[in-house]
Amino acid sequence: MLEGLPPAQGSDATETQYENAGRLGGKLGRFLLSSEFGLLLLVVLAFAGFWLSTRGFSSPFNQFGLSRSAAVNILISLSMMSVIVSGGLDLSIGAIGVCASILAGWLMEACRWPAPASVAVGLALGGLLGFANGQIIVRTGMHSFVVTLATMSVFFGGMIILTTAKPFDSLPDDFSLPAQQHLFGAVSPLLVYSVLIACMMAYLYRLTAIGRDMLAVGANARAALLSGISASRAVTLCHAMAGILAAVAGVMLSMRNGAAIPSMAGNLGQDWLLPAFLGPVLGGASLSGGRVSVLGAVLGAVLISVINNGLLLLHVGAFWLQFFLGMLLLGAVMIDKARMRVFASGDRR
Repeated sequence: MLEGLPPAQGSDATETQYENAGRLGGKLGRFLLSSEFGLLLLVVLAFAGFWLSTRGFSSPFNQFGLSRSAAVNILISLSMMSVIVSGGLDLSIGAIGVCASILAGWLMEACRWPAPASVAVGLALGGLLGFANGQIIVRTGMHSFVVTLATMSVFFGGMIILTTAKPFDSLPDDFSLPAQQHLFGAVSPLLVYSVLIACMMAYLYRLTAIGRDMLAVGANARAALLSGISASRAVTLCHAMAGILAAVAGVMLSMRNGAAIPSMAGNLGQDWLLPAFLGPVLGGASLSGGRVSVLGAVLGAVLISVINNGLLLLHVGAFWLQFFLGMLLLGAVMIDKARMRVFASGDRR
Protein backbone atom coordinates (compact mmCIF):
# COMPACT_ATOMS: atom_id res chain seq x y z
CA MET A 1 0.00 0.00 0.00
CA LEU A 2 2.91 2.29 0.58
CA GLU A 3 4.63 1.55 -2.72
CA GLY A 4 2.82 4.35 -4.56
CA LEU A 5 3.97 7.08 -2.16
CA PRO A 6 6.99 9.25 -3.11
CA PRO A 7 9.00 9.39 0.13
CA ALA A 8 12.15 10.59 -1.65
CA GLN A 9 10.52 13.85 -2.71
CA GLY A 10 9.33 14.51 0.84
CA SER A 11 12.77 13.87 2.30
CA ASP A 12 14.36 16.15 -0.32
CA ALA A 13 11.92 18.88 0.57
CA THR A 14 12.71 18.48 4.25
CA GLU A 15 16.45 18.65 3.61
CA THR A 16 15.95 21.79 1.51
CA GLN A 17 13.96 23.37 4.32
CA TYR A 18 16.76 22.58 6.78
CA GLU A 19 19.35 24.04 4.40
CA ASN A 20 17.32 27.23 3.91
CA ALA A 21 16.81 27.54 7.67
CA GLY A 22 20.54 27.06 8.18
CA ARG A 23 21.35 29.77 5.66
CA LEU A 24 18.82 32.11 7.28
CA GLY A 25 20.23 31.38 10.71
CA GLY A 26 23.75 31.98 9.46
CA LYS A 27 22.83 35.33 7.93
CA LEU A 28 20.92 36.33 11.05
CA GLY A 29 23.82 35.29 13.26
CA ARG A 30 26.30 37.29 11.18
CA PHE A 31 24.05 40.34 11.37
CA LEU A 32 23.66 40.02 15.14
CA LEU A 33 27.46 39.97 15.46
CA SER A 34 27.99 42.82 13.00
CA SER A 35 28.87 46.43 13.78
CA GLU A 36 25.61 47.47 12.07
CA PHE A 37 23.52 45.60 14.65
CA GLY A 38 25.52 47.10 17.51
CA LEU A 39 25.05 50.54 15.99
CA LEU A 40 21.33 49.91 15.58
CA LEU A 41 21.11 49.08 19.28
CA LEU A 42 22.94 52.31 20.13
CA VAL A 43 20.50 54.31 18.00
CA VAL A 44 17.52 52.67 19.70
CA LEU A 45 18.98 53.18 23.17
CA ALA A 46 19.90 56.81 22.51
CA PHE A 47 16.50 57.54 20.99
CA ALA A 48 14.64 55.84 23.86
CA GLY A 49 16.83 57.52 26.48
CA PHE A 50 16.21 61.02 25.14
CA TRP A 51 12.53 60.23 24.54
CA LEU A 52 12.06 59.33 28.20
CA SER A 53 14.37 61.89 29.80
CA THR A 54 14.32 65.00 27.63
CA ARG A 55 11.39 67.37 27.56
CA GLY A 56 10.26 68.18 24.04
CA PHE A 57 12.24 65.41 22.35
CA SER A 58 9.10 63.38 21.60
CA SER A 59 7.11 66.31 20.18
CA PRO A 60 6.14 66.09 16.49
CA PHE A 61 7.86 69.44 15.89
CA ASN A 62 11.17 68.16 17.24
CA GLN A 63 10.89 64.83 15.46
CA PHE A 64 10.31 66.68 12.19
CA GLY A 65 13.43 68.78 12.77
CA LEU A 66 15.38 65.66 13.72
CA SER A 67 14.38 63.91 10.49
CA ARG A 68 15.56 66.91 8.42
CA SER A 69 18.90 66.99 10.23
CA ALA A 70 19.30 63.23 9.81
CA ALA A 71 18.63 63.55 6.06
CA VAL A 72 21.51 66.00 5.61
CA ASN A 73 23.86 64.05 7.91
CA ILE A 74 23.18 60.83 6.00
CA LEU A 75 24.25 62.42 2.72
CA ILE A 76 27.33 63.98 4.32
CA SER A 77 28.32 60.55 5.67
CA LEU A 78 27.68 58.85 2.33
CA SER A 79 29.73 61.51 0.57
CA MET A 80 32.79 60.80 2.70
CA MET A 81 32.17 57.05 2.58
CA SER A 82 32.27 57.07 -1.23
CA VAL A 83 35.89 58.31 -1.01
CA ILE A 84 36.90 56.18 1.97
CA VAL A 85 35.96 53.10 -0.08
CA SER A 86 39.00 53.77 -2.29
CA GLY A 87 41.29 54.37 0.67
CA GLY A 88 41.15 58.15 0.30
CA LEU A 89 39.80 61.15 2.19
CA ASP A 90 37.97 64.27 1.07
CA LEU A 91 38.23 67.34 3.30
CA SER A 92 36.54 69.55 0.71
CA ILE A 93 33.02 68.09 0.78
CA GLY A 94 31.71 70.94 2.95
CA ALA A 95 33.14 73.53 0.57
CA ILE A 96 31.73 71.64 -2.44
CA GLY A 97 28.28 71.44 -0.85
CA VAL A 98 28.25 75.19 -0.14
CA CYS A 99 29.50 76.05 -3.65
CA ALA A 100 26.77 73.94 -5.24
CA SER A 101 24.00 75.42 -3.12
CA ILE A 102 25.25 78.99 -3.67
CA LEU A 103 25.30 78.47 -7.44
CA ALA A 104 21.77 77.06 -7.37
CA GLY A 105 20.62 79.97 -5.18
CA TRP A 106 22.23 82.53 -7.50
CA LEU A 107 20.57 80.98 -10.56
CA MET A 108 17.15 81.04 -8.87
CA GLU A 109 17.40 84.53 -7.38
CA ALA A 110 19.54 86.53 -9.81
CA CYS A 111 18.85 84.71 -13.09
CA ARG A 112 15.23 83.70 -12.34
CA TRP A 113 15.89 80.12 -13.37
CA PRO A 114 13.33 77.48 -12.31
CA ALA A 115 14.27 75.50 -9.21
CA PRO A 116 14.74 72.08 -10.91
CA ALA A 117 17.16 73.46 -13.53
CA SER A 118 19.07 75.45 -10.89
CA VAL A 119 19.43 72.41 -8.65
CA ALA A 120 20.59 70.27 -11.60
CA VAL A 121 23.34 72.80 -12.44
CA GLY A 122 24.34 72.93 -8.76
CA LEU A 123 24.66 69.14 -8.62
CA ALA A 124 26.67 69.18 -11.86
CA LEU A 125 29.06 71.68 -10.26
CA GLY A 126 29.46 69.36 -7.27
CA GLY A 127 30.32 66.46 -9.54
CA LEU A 128 32.73 68.62 -11.53
CA LEU A 129 34.58 69.81 -8.40
CA GLY A 130 34.79 66.23 -7.13
CA PHE A 131 36.05 65.11 -10.55
CA ALA A 132 38.74 67.82 -10.35
CA ASN A 133 39.82 66.47 -6.96
CA GLY A 134 40.11 62.96 -8.37
CA GLN A 135 42.05 64.06 -11.45
CA ILE A 136 44.57 66.06 -9.39
CA ILE A 137 45.10 63.05 -7.11
CA VAL A 138 45.65 60.49 -9.86
CA ARG A 139 47.78 62.76 -12.07
CA THR A 140 50.07 64.09 -9.33
CA GLY A 141 50.21 61.03 -7.10
CA MET A 142 49.70 63.22 -4.03
CA HIS A 143 47.66 61.92 -1.11
CA SER A 144 44.00 62.86 -1.16
CA PHE A 145 44.36 64.48 2.27
CA VAL A 146 46.81 67.07 0.93
CA VAL A 147 44.92 67.67 -2.32
CA THR A 148 41.50 68.12 -0.74
CA LEU A 149 42.92 70.25 2.08
CA ALA A 150 44.14 72.63 -0.62
CA THR A 151 41.00 72.49 -2.77
CA MET A 152 38.83 73.07 0.31
CA SER A 153 40.37 76.54 0.58
CA VAL A 154 40.38 77.07 -3.20
CA PHE A 155 36.69 76.17 -3.66
CA PHE A 156 35.43 78.04 -0.62
CA GLY A 157 37.67 81.08 -1.18
CA GLY A 158 36.71 81.29 -4.85
CA MET A 159 33.04 81.19 -3.94
CA ILE A 160 33.47 83.98 -1.36
CA ILE A 161 35.37 86.13 -3.88
CA LEU A 162 32.74 85.68 -6.60
CA THR A 163 29.71 86.24 -4.35
CA THR A 164 31.28 88.68 -1.82
CA ALA A 165 29.80 86.33 0.84
CA LYS A 166 26.29 87.41 -0.15
CA PRO A 167 23.47 85.06 0.89
CA PHE A 168 20.63 84.31 -1.51
CA ASP A 169 17.47 84.40 0.58
CA SER A 170 14.76 85.25 -1.95
CA LEU A 171 14.37 81.74 -3.29
CA PRO A 172 11.11 80.50 -4.85
CA ASP A 173 8.62 78.74 -2.62
CA ASP A 174 8.63 75.56 -4.69
CA PHE A 175 12.35 75.12 -3.93
CA SER A 176 11.81 74.99 -0.15
CA LEU A 177 8.54 73.05 -0.34
CA PRO A 178 10.04 69.54 0.10
CA ALA A 179 11.69 70.64 3.35
CA GLN A 180 8.42 72.07 4.70
CA GLN A 181 6.16 69.11 3.95
CA HIS A 182 5.31 66.52 6.62
CA LEU A 183 4.91 62.77 6.21
CA PHE A 184 2.95 60.99 8.95
CA GLY A 185 2.94 64.27 10.86
CA ALA A 186 6.59 64.18 11.94
CA VAL A 187 8.82 62.97 9.08
CA SER A 188 10.41 65.15 6.41
CA PRO A 189 10.42 63.97 2.77
CA LEU A 190 14.11 64.88 2.75
CA LEU A 191 14.76 61.83 4.92
CA VAL A 192 12.98 59.62 2.39
CA TYR A 193 15.16 61.05 -0.40
CA SER A 194 18.32 60.35 1.60
CA VAL A 195 17.27 56.76 2.29
CA LEU A 196 16.52 56.21 -1.41
CA ILE A 197 19.98 57.53 -2.32
CA ALA A 198 21.50 55.18 0.27
CA CYS A 199 19.64 52.25 -1.30
CA MET A 200 21.04 53.17 -4.71
CA MET A 201 24.55 53.26 -3.27
CA ALA A 202 24.07 49.86 -1.66
CA TYR A 203 22.99 48.54 -5.06
CA LEU A 204 26.06 50.15 -6.65
CA TYR A 205 28.54 48.46 -4.31
CA ARG A 206 26.83 45.07 -4.22
CA LEU A 207 25.57 44.48 -7.73
CA THR A 208 27.52 46.58 -10.24
CA ALA A 209 30.96 46.16 -11.76
CA ILE A 210 31.86 49.81 -11.09
CA GLY A 211 31.08 49.44 -7.40
CA ARG A 212 33.12 46.24 -7.14
CA ASP A 213 36.02 47.97 -8.91
CA MET A 214 35.93 50.76 -6.32
CA LEU A 215 36.05 48.24 -3.49
CA ALA A 216 38.85 46.28 -5.17
CA VAL A 217 40.99 49.40 -5.62
CA GLY A 218 40.50 50.31 -1.98
CA ALA A 219 41.37 46.82 -0.78
CA ASN A 220 44.53 46.45 -2.89
CA ALA A 221 45.21 48.91 -5.70
CA ARG A 222 48.14 46.93 -7.10
CA ALA A 223 46.20 43.67 -7.24
CA ALA A 224 43.27 45.48 -8.82
CA LEU A 225 45.60 46.92 -11.47
CA LEU A 226 46.94 43.43 -12.26
CA SER A 227 43.33 42.27 -12.65
CA GLY A 228 42.75 44.86 -15.34
CA ILE A 229 40.93 47.41 -13.17
CA SER A 230 41.79 51.06 -13.79
CA ALA A 231 42.65 52.48 -10.36
CA SER A 232 42.74 56.03 -11.75
CA ARG A 233 39.22 55.69 -13.14
CA ALA A 234 37.88 54.23 -9.91
CA VAL A 235 39.44 56.94 -7.73
CA THR A 236 38.17 59.71 -10.00
CA LEU A 237 34.65 58.26 -9.99
CA CYS A 238 34.73 57.98 -6.19
CA HIS A 239 35.58 61.67 -5.83
CA ALA A 240 33.06 62.73 -8.47
CA MET A 241 30.34 60.79 -6.65
CA ALA A 242 31.40 62.37 -3.35
CA GLY A 243 31.05 65.79 -4.97
CA ILE A 244 27.53 65.05 -6.21
CA LEU A 245 26.43 63.73 -2.80
CA ALA A 246 27.94 66.76 -1.05
CA ALA A 247 26.07 68.99 -3.50
CA VAL A 248 22.79 67.21 -2.70
CA ALA A 249 23.45 67.73 1.02
CA GLY A 250 24.15 71.43 0.41
CA VAL A 251 20.96 71.86 -1.62
CA MET A 252 18.96 70.08 1.09
CA LEU A 253 20.43 72.41 3.70
CA SER A 254 19.38 75.40 1.58
CA MET A 255 15.88 73.93 1.31
CA ARG A 256 15.76 73.59 5.08
CA ASN A 257 17.02 77.14 5.69
CA GLY A 258 15.04 78.71 2.88
CA ALA A 259 18.25 80.40 1.76
CA ALA A 260 21.70 79.66 0.32
CA ILE A 261 24.17 80.99 2.87
CA PRO A 262 27.97 80.86 2.42
CA SER A 263 28.54 80.12 6.12
CA MET A 264 25.95 77.33 6.40
CA ALA A 265 28.70 74.68 6.69
CA GLY A 266 31.04 76.83 8.76
CA ASN A 267 34.28 78.43 7.67
CA LEU A 268 35.68 76.48 4.69
CA GLY A 269 32.93 73.91 5.23
CA GLN A 270 34.68 72.56 8.31
CA ASP A 271 31.45 71.98 10.25
CA TRP A 272 30.77 68.97 8.01
CA LEU A 273 34.05 67.20 8.65
CA LEU A 274 33.27 65.63 12.02
CA PRO A 275 29.92 64.06 11.01
CA ALA A 276 31.39 63.15 7.61
CA PHE A 277 34.08 60.97 9.20
CA LEU A 278 32.06 59.82 12.20
CA GLY A 279 29.14 58.28 10.27
CA PRO A 280 31.12 55.89 8.03
CA VAL A 281 33.68 54.97 10.71
CA LEU A 282 30.98 54.20 13.27
CA GLY A 283 29.27 52.14 10.55
CA GLY A 284 32.28 49.87 10.11
CA ALA A 285 34.07 51.44 7.15
CA SER A 286 37.80 50.78 7.02
CA LEU A 287 39.86 53.97 6.70
CA SER A 288 42.37 52.01 4.65
CA GLY A 289 39.66 51.32 2.04
CA GLY A 290 38.07 48.24 0.55
CA ARG A 291 35.33 47.80 3.14
CA VAL A 292 32.29 50.00 3.70
CA SER A 293 28.74 49.57 4.90
CA VAL A 294 26.02 51.82 3.51
CA LEU A 295 23.63 50.70 6.26
CA GLY A 296 26.31 51.37 8.86
CA ALA A 297 26.97 54.87 7.50
CA VAL A 298 23.24 55.65 7.57
CA LEU A 299 22.88 54.39 11.15
CA GLY A 300 26.00 56.31 12.16
CA ALA A 301 24.54 59.51 10.73
CA VAL A 302 21.23 58.90 12.49
CA LEU A 303 23.04 58.30 15.80
CA ILE A 304 24.93 61.59 15.40
CA SER A 305 21.65 63.41 14.67
CA VAL A 306 19.89 61.90 17.69
CA ILE A 307 22.78 62.71 20.05
CA ASN A 308 23.10 66.22 18.64
CA ASN A 309 19.39 66.89 18.97
CA GLY A 310 19.04 65.41 22.44
CA LEU A 311 22.05 67.19 23.93
CA LEU A 312 20.94 70.52 22.51
CA LEU A 313 17.53 70.05 24.13
CA LEU A 314 19.37 69.36 27.39
CA HIS A 315 21.09 72.75 26.89
CA VAL A 316 24.53 71.20 26.60
CA GLY A 317 26.93 73.77 25.15
CA ALA A 318 28.05 73.51 21.56
CA PHE A 319 31.68 73.12 22.61
CA TRP A 320 30.81 70.18 24.87
CA LEU A 321 28.90 68.66 21.98
CA GLN A 322 31.95 68.94 19.71
CA PHE A 323 34.09 67.44 22.47
CA PHE A 324 31.74 64.48 22.85
CA LEU A 325 31.52 63.81 19.10
CA GLY A 326 35.30 64.12 18.78
CA MET A 327 35.82 61.54 21.52
CA LEU A 328 33.28 59.31 19.81
CA LEU A 329 35.23 59.56 16.53
CA LEU A 330 38.52 58.82 18.32
CA GLY A 331 36.99 55.73 19.93
CA ALA A 332 35.57 54.57 16.59
CA VAL A 333 38.98 54.92 14.90
CA MET A 334 40.65 52.94 17.70
CA ILE A 335 38.04 50.21 17.35
CA ASP A 336 38.67 50.16 13.58
CA LYS A 337 42.41 49.73 14.16
CA ALA A 338 41.80 46.91 16.65
CA ARG A 339 39.46 45.21 14.19
CA MET A 340 42.09 45.42 11.45
CA ARG A 341 44.66 43.80 13.74
CA VAL A 342 42.21 40.98 14.49
CA PHE A 343 41.60 40.41 10.77
CA ALA A 344 45.34 40.47 10.07
CA SER A 345 46.08 37.90 12.78
CA GLY A 346 43.29 35.70 11.48
CA ASP A 347 44.75 35.81 7.95
CA ARG A 348 48.19 34.79 9.21
CA ARG A 349 46.71 31.74 10.88
